[in-house]
Amino acid sequence: MFSVIRHYHFDAKNGAEKPSLYDRLGGVYSIATVIDDFIDRIMVDPRLIVNPHRVPRAGFKYLVTEMVCWATGGPQKYTGKSMYDAHAHLKITGQEWEAFLDDFQQTLDKFAVPAEEQAELKAIVNSTRAEIAG
Repeated sequence: MFSVIRHYHFDAKNGAEKPSLYDRLGGVYSIATVIDDFIDRIMVDPRLIVNPHRVPRAGFKYLVTEMVCWATGGPQKYTGKSMYDAHAHLKITGQEWEAFLDDFQQTLDKFAVPAEEQAELKAIVNSTRAEIAG
């Protein structure tokens, strides 16, 4: 028998605890499915191909899934490099960052991620901009 660990955070609006973003997104399998589409999308986006990807696609998907699970309150631990160390050599421009966000939005829309969860995910992603893009 499997035990399920639920992560909750306080919802100030309603004065009650609600499931973590990880749980609201459906856990690791749902997150991995969305990340699979997203990575496939950014790997072929001509706006981003200026910076060739130097990591195997499968490993990249694994690390991004691990990071998103961790950042949204899941039980996973992110084991990759810091965002700065992973991206500094790429010298990502503001224009490339915007293309990346556009691809992210397309993926969220494809999977009909609800607006509240989209906003939380975008806040997480945007919190990394200073370490990733110039």
